[in-house]
Amino acid sequence: MMDKRLKLAADIGGTFTDIVLEKGKQRWSGKVLTTTQAPEMAVLEGLQQVVKEAGFKPSDVDVFIHGTTLATNALIERKGAKTAFITTEGFRDILEQGYEKRFDHYDLMIDRAVPLVPRHLRLPITERLAVNGDVLIPLAEEQIAGLAKTITDEGCKSVAIGFLYAYAHPKHEQRVAERLKPLLPNDVTICLSSEVAPEIREYERFSTTVANAYVRPLMAGYLHRLRDGLAKLGLDAPLYLMMSGGGLTTLETAARFPIRLVESGPAGGAILASRMAQSLRLPEVLSFDVGGTTAKICFLSHAEPGRAHRFEIARAYKDMKGSGIPVRIPVIEMVEIGAGGGSIARIDKMGRLTVGPDSAGSMPGPISYGRGGALTTVTDANVCLGKIDPEFFAGGKVKLDVAAAQSAFKVQIGEPMGLKDFWPAAGVTEIVEENMANAARVHAIERGKDITQCVMIAFGGGAPLHACRFAEKIGVRKIIVPLGAGVGSAIGFLQAPLAYEITKSAIVTLDIFDAQKVNKLLREMTMAANVVVQPAMAKGKPSIKIKADCRYVGQGHEIQINIPSRALRDTDGKTLKAAFEKAYKSIYGLTIPNQQVEAITWSVTSSSPHSKIGTAQKATKQAAPKPLRTRRLFDAASGKLVNAPVYWRFDMKAGARIRGPAIIAEHETSTILGSRFTAEINSLGHIVMEISK
Repeated sequence: MMDKRLKLAADIGGTFTDIVLEKGKQRWSGKVLTTTQAPEMAVLEGLQQVVKEAGFKPSDVDVFIHGTTLATNALIERKGAKTAFITTEGFRDILEQGYEKRFDHYDLMIDRAVPLVPRHLRLPITERLAVNGDVLIPLAEEQIAGLAKTITDEGCKSVAIGFLYAYAHPKHEQRVAERLKPLLPNDVTICLSSEVAPEIREYERFSTTVANAYVRPLMAGYLHRLRDGLAKLGLDAPLYLMMSGGGLTTLETAARFPIRLVESGPAGGAILASRMAQSLRLPEVLSFDVGGTTAKICFLSHAEPGRAHRFEIARAYKDMKGSGIPVRIPVIEMVEIGAGGGSIARIDKMGRLTVGPDSAGSMPGPISYGRGGALTTVTDANVCLGKIDPEFFAGGKVKLDVAAAQSAFKVQIGEPMGLKDFWPAAGVTEIVEENMANAARVHAIERGKDITQCVMIAFGGGAPLHACRFAEKIGVRKIIVPLGAGVGSAIGFLQAPLAYEITKSAIVTLDIFDAQKVNKLLREMTMAANVVVQPAMAKGKPSIKIKADCRYVGQGHEIQINIPSRALRDTDGKTLKAAFEKAYKSIYGLTIPNQQVEAITWSVTSSSPHSKIGTAQKATKQAAPKPLRTRRLFDAASGKLVNAPVYWRFDMKAGARIRGPAIIAEHETSTILGSRFTAEINSLGHIVMEISK
């Protein structure tokens, strides 16, 4: 049965805030510039515009789903709350020591990410538990008052608490929090590692807890201001937040664990790609999402995106693994680079043309916005090359100044490099597309993917502008631009299930499997996950998925396997070991004989059922509509400016086919069809582009 509720989604990006309203098969959408200092203002402004355009009132909305990069930006820009960290005596420097290895062995000048908590606010307390929970050193409760005074005197607004073995034995953490809370000002928040990330590996657990504490006052304040703003508009519908792992959660849970929102926007895009892969029966997919600040690339197999439980934020060194802040959260696996519409183009000290990773954002924005921007950007380049209609950008809400962009490219790029006419702008788009292609190639190698066998799904305001040239560079022959591509991540929010994942470390040897211990643990985790999901479901029961991270005894890293969603028996240990060794062999080509296997960390995901989706049918061939007009367009494949016909997407019926070069325009983006491609509208309204044979 079709969902007849009026559903609203909002996605805050670095440059634009996207709003989508949906009721049944009808959809309305819009873009407004992000209000960086008060992000909720753009959400409220865009909401009112789109709801009014659709003929509704805010009070008519039944469900509101939201994703934001606010937590990520606060961590990257170091604009979170002043935070203290209380830990076991002798271990306060774990945040600084990290993995105790260099992430680049050949650079003598590398800089690690600076800890979010300086050393003088990493406060030790006397206590020590053994791995089995026995008290080796009693908790020195008399020290808590002194810690509270230090925290208050320093003006800290947040406290993280992380002790050894607290992932399994949280009693000392809980006791410190209980005694500390009444001694601190009311506006100071406390986060426990046993609640935020109850998993082994102290550095990652402590780092995650500190990051959660660092952004919690900011995120809780923002979410509550947004809730109050919605209430003033008369919107009292349930508010759900998109999480990094691809599920939705309640406002209360999001405010408590905001670290789970760090990749919420990109996760919405991956959900959109997943649902499209299901409806089009695509076995291998490359999801390509470009917004105003970044480009996101994600691989999906059989409609499932790659998933991980570890993520790095704010890498300090050339996007190199190990140079950022690690957090242990459920996350959809993707690569993200600073290559969006607002990415700044400049000539570096060596006289080379570079693009990004820094962005002009929404304020001042690209030069063509006319809001005070002074540096050339990718959006300015696309305006100069005819890829963007200056009169209809963002649905006509932002009028672009073409002359200003052209003048800036001439002065900033063209004259220093001896380039004339359109070539400075063409150089910028070529570089940014090569940056995207290189990131995709590396990510494909890391995941063992043959990129040429993938179908690309391109969305976001920028991806349809670059998809054809990007595809040519990486060898992809087929591209699909979904209906509503310009606000794709927000549409993905509307398609995401209500879901919550809980992880917990508990070491169990599969060769001597204790089913009773595991069943007790999984029941407790399932109940805790259901507490988040069940109350928000209209009817029915949540579905449960269980996984375990396993390894050979003595190894340092794990492989995840599926666990049956039923009561386990002691004999299941052999079945789980066989599943692990099958997965191990598929990755490494061998197994280790006569070696015991242990499960380290267990995860339980409770989720509501997915909404039903339509499947594509063969469309009857239709004549292409007459173009609205022609526009001068740079065709990268031929390296020439051409007179390209401009088609209005919604004039093209299913089965209509055109050849490039051409422009297919719509409200929030334009699809640039290269000269080597043909495009057809399928039965679901998606643009399907293929390289001409």
